Amino acid sequence: MNPASTEASQVYTTRIGDCVQDRDTVVAIWQGNLGQPARHAPKYDWFYLGCPWGQPLLALLRHEPSATWIGTCAAGPRRMLWQGREIRAGVLVDMAVTQRHRSLGPALIMQSALIAAAASRFEMIYGFPNPKSLAVAKRLEYTVACDLVRYSYVLRYRRYLERIMLPPIARPLAWVLDAIGRFRHLPLYRIRKAGVRANWQDCADSRMDALWQKSPRGDGPITVRDVAFLTWRFEGFDAARTRYLVLCAPRDPETLLAWFACQVLDDTLHVRDFWSDLGATGLASSHIDALVRASRQIGCRAISIEYAGSPHTVAALLACGFHERSRRPVIIRWSSVAQGSGARTFQHLTAADEDE
Repeated sequence: MNPASTEASQVYTTRIGDCVQDRDTVVAIWQGNLGQPARHAPKYDWFYLGCPWGQPLLALLRHEPSATWIGTCAAGPRRMLWQGREIRAGVLVDMAVTQRHRSLGPALIMQSALIAAAASRFEMIYGFPNPKSLAVAKRLEYTVACDLVRYSYVLRYRRYLERIMLPPIARPLAWVLDAIGRFRHLPLYRIRKAGVRANWQDCADSRMDALWQKSPRGDGPITVRDVAFLTWRFEGFDAARTRYLVLCAPRDPETLLAWFACQVLDDTLHVRDFWSDLGATGLASSHIDALVRASRQIGCRAISIEYAGSPHTVAALLACGFHERSRRPVIIRWSSVAQGSGARTFQHLTAADEDE
């Protein structure tokens, strides 16, 4: 055993926590070390105490010389399908270590404890590490399954152009580019619009369950996208208002063709999740066109969507005018090598597969 690791294990100890009893301890560790303080308590109550599939697996890290709790991390339960059956999955969230102890050793000790405890509860755990925590993940034998790629579509160019050129030049050029954006797909819009009716609504409904049940899900892994998941994920934590753009045939409003879960922040429409009658196999251009039209009609200046999955969906996004802007790794770890054989990436992954 590495002498440094042995020494660190004597200085730091771990404990699997209780989400109810350890609430104040966890929130205290988060202060100044994770996210926005005003959101800590409501986020904890929603994610740790209100998850319909059970409480997250929680690990705590203690610094023995000072007898203080200095770190925490968790894995929240998610319902997933893989090869046609439901599996127990956990999404890695909220790794925080106080500043004085923010080094590789304590983080490895805490994450190792979480992995050991997860083996008996989850068949697979996955996460979205930042650049600093990716080093920890690789040491713990996580595999980089894929990249979650952010694609964007510019609806109004003025703000972008004014960053790089003088306003007298930017304004008329923005008008021209906006006009091109409105009319370049106009013939296709007219053809496709005839078969798609788009409406906004505030809540998930039973039509989304029906769409999920009849659409192809692939071999996974893929999160179960039913009304229970959508209601909890987007309507239970009031961090940002979510509205659904629902698409149906003009003469059949009871049958959905697709839906997009959207949040508008700073005039940008963020698509947090989506699903269509093509399921995991792709996304129709007519559905993307409807999204673009609806976003323009409510005054947004851009659309942003994070996605990993079907190459057909990616091709449709690019063909409809979206461009790749950034990407970040997604890691995965199966409880056994045999279970994870043949499942190196995700079938359909969006921002909804994170914790918030």
